[in-house]
Amino acid sequence: MAEHLSRDIFPDFQVGLLHGKVKADEKSEIMRKFKSGELDILVATTVIEVGIDVPAASIMVVEHAERFGLSQLHQLRGRVGRGDVSAQCILLAQYKKSEESTRRLKVMEKTTDGFIIAEEDLAIRGPGEMLGTRQSGLPDFQVASLIRDLPILKKARDAAFELITDDPNLEKGVNVIIKKELKKRMEGKLELATVG
Repeated sequence: MAEHLSRDIFPDFQVGLLHGKVKADEKSEIMRKFKSGELDILVATTVIEVGIDVPAASIMVVEHAERFGLSQLHQLRGRVGRGDVSAQCILLAQYKKSEESTRRLKVMEKTTDGFIIAEEDLAIRGPGEMLGTRQSGLPDFQVASLIRDLPILKKARDAAFELITDDPNLEKGVNVIIKKELKKRMEGKLELATVG
């Protein structure tokens, strides 16, 4: 793509290329050139998602935007408009979009507020596992919704902390049954909490 842009589309501009296999010192030099204006256009993978600050960067085009999650799109969009110049981020979706990817792109179209984007991301992807390895998807809760039922879930959390404060090893009365059920439901997951 960098070669095509340089040769066929923008022959009068200096085009740079940045990706994950570029060594750190070369990456720094490319970013220095882009920031100083020696490079007019930077073609990059998501390696630029965080830690890049080029105030003069004013246009970003994200190809295959339907493939990215909301957090990643928000981070990418945040690479432009960091200075005094007006900026645009263009999200291109090349392939047939799923209902979920269409919803993500509509959120990006409507807001730049990171808190709203995070809430929508949670609503779309689900919270994943509290203990375990799944980073998204439906939780093990049978009835509760982390978004809709947050006040009651906070009360349940407070009650759980009171229980543990009073009986840290769950050895008193009915707590023995709670401990047994917890071990059964969290088999293979509780060990992850002790990994350092």
